[in-house]
Amino acid sequence: MAKLSLQKFLKNFYIRVLTWRRGSLVGTDGLGNRYFRSAVKGQWGREPRWVLYAGEDEASLVPAEWHGWLHHRADLPPTELAPIHRPWQKPHIPNLTGTEGAYRPPGHTLEGARRARATGDYEAWSPP
Repeated sequence: MAKLSLQKFLKNFYIRVLTWRRGSLVGTDGLGNRYFRSAVKGQWGREPRWVLYAGEDEASLVPAEWHGWLHHRADLPPTELAPIHRPWQKPHIPNLTGTEGAYRPPGHTLEGARRARATGDYEAWSPP
């Protein structure tokens, strides 16, 4: 367990030193994540972009507009070019699997393990 903690510490230390030396803050999102870019071109001639998470390192905490910018799908970050929000779009929520807010269908063991009875339109298949 200590080895994993040391590895995580060293990885975070490296990213924070990289951010301090080469990163310029581009913006933050509603969850407090901070987004950076480097002026030094990367391996394929593109600027490296990265995120420092406000809490746990979880990729589903990155909203769609920032995800597109991080992966070079957009040249300008959402702070410079506001994303278009359609009326039918729901606000971004992170992946809730493994939490109290996770989706559990009717009949799930944590939802009482009871589901509605079949309506009678089901016919079991039996081979000829």
